[in-house]
Amino acid sequence: MPRHRDIPLISRRGTLAAGVAAFGTTPRKAPAAPGPVPPSGGIAIVMNSAGASISIVDMATRRLIRDVPVLREPHHWTLSPDGRELWVGDASGDALFALSPTTGTLLSHRVLSDPYQLWVSPDGRLLVVNALRLNHVDLYDAASLTLIRRFYEPSMPSHLAYAPDSSMVYSTLQGTASVVAIDLVKNAVAWRARVGPAPAGIVWHQDRLLVALMNAGDVVALDPVDGRVIRRIPTGRGAHIIALAPDRRVIYVGNRVAGTIDALDGQTLRPFRRYTLTGGPDCIAFAPDGKLWISRRWTDSLAVLDPATGRFELVPVGRSPHGVFLSPMLDLFAANGRAALGTASL
Repeated sequence: MPRHRDIPLISRRGTLAAGVAAFGTTPRKAPAAPGPVPPSGGIAIVMNSAGASISIVDMATRRLIRDVPVLREPHHWTLSPDGRELWVGDASGDALFALSPTTGTLLSHRVLSDPYQLWVSPDGRLLVVNALRLNHVDLYDAASLTLIRRFYEPSMPSHLAYAPDSSMVYSTLQGTASVVAIDLVKNAVAWRARVGPAPAGIVWHQDRLLVALMNAGDVVALDPVDGRVIRRIPTGRGAHIIALAPDRRVIYVGNRVAGTIDALDGQTLRPFRRYTLTGGPDCIAFAPDGKLWISRRWTDSLAVLDPATGRFELVPVGRSPHGVFLSPMLDLFAANGRAALGTASL
């Protein structure tokens, strides 16, 4: 097994100096203060990948409450095993930030190697991290954040999905048009399969893997046993994210280049509606009122889309927003476990 080497935080370039001074290089707990009172309607926590910040938005008023500075490049999130912390990966900052999922208060941070895409397994035992910049997939013990195994997987490990029983994890490899399957019982690669150009978003649905192909403009359904392509569903240019609605009846595909979102029937996988949403639509989070909160990577804003009418509101945030977490999602987590969150807004 290759030896684990985290890149020290202080070895990053001079632009990190202020961040290191503010946060240090070891995990830091916030003072035992009450913290801000969250808005009654909940908050949206938005990762601004080009702004080195996390925006906290009042969901009811659609107003920015504040920006939380991080080191360099926050992209995606996962809830801690107990749901008490929101973990945000700062990819090129080589750091993992912990925030309160109800207030957005910064709680701590620690060094972690290139956490681009990350997600805790359905059983809460493992944290898998895709290091897109450094070309490896890491398996951590979720309770202690101790590295268990590193898999070097060129090129560009991007998004990930688990089998429902936590026995396997699947990562898309954008640079090699492939998906890799890792057996989490044996801690070994089970298979690698070519699926199409620039695979990105991946989810488990109806005993199949669904993968968005950015450079093909479609979604492919894979057999999770061997990665064989068994179906193609045309969507749009730059098909990037796949988001399962909480009830699994609708699957939304964000076509980042086309500036559209396709709604697929959860049973048949047939597209039945298209929404026009320019600005590079990306990650999607589902609000209790049925609206979709969607990051727009190229316009520094969120769109709050009503899927019934197709109308949307715009909410200004930071530069190049990516992952989106909504605090009401904690209710889904508490009631139905991690699987209820899907992988929509990673």
